[in-house]
Amino acid sequence: MRIISGQLKGKSILFIKNNTTRPLKDSVKENIFNILEHSNLIEVKIKNANILDLYSGTGSFGLEGISREANKVVFVEQNKNALDLLEKNLLNLTNSKKVNVIKDKAENIHIWAKRNEFNVFFLDPPFSDFQFIQTLKVIEKNKIFQKKHIIIIHRERKTKDKIGDFFNPLIVKEYGRSKIIFGKFN
Repeated sequence: MRIISGQLKGKSILFIKNNTTRPLKDSVKENIFNILEHSNLIEVKIKNANILDLYSGTGSFGLEGISREANKVVFVEQNKNALDLLEKNLLNLTNSKKVNVIKDKAENIHIWAKRNEFNVFFLDPPFSDFQFIQTLKVIEKNKIFQKKHIIIIHRERKTKDKIGDFFNPLIVKEYGRSKIIFGKFN
């Protein structure tokens, strides 16, 4: 795993090598950032964005955002092994004051996030986890998002998630086993 573009381009990212985690593949990450940069359906650009990287694992998405000059990135992870590697990645790759690591469950976002705080949300929950839908509802209810925002969800291609009643999917792309959903709150 590596940083695809920006100030940290080519730098390696440490990741967990086991059967219980699935890192975001470089090719999928590159496609996500290409869509963010070039789609007319998306009003937010990474440069100067406030990013919330939920279920961040070792931080691949948020680190890419830092490399591409995001204003700030908040990483949220509860798994100790992933947190250890995330902190090593942050030490190795950036001394930025633009980052914050929250060691908590994503669904507790209402406790520490502020109203209108973020405009880019990346959710990469375990494929078997459907709690992320509740997390999205908490974000919407507490208005943690800016008017111009984008939500990116990484799911397994075959997963049928019921998010349409409060979430407007704009783009859905499939890459091998992965499905990437770009959307906004209604």
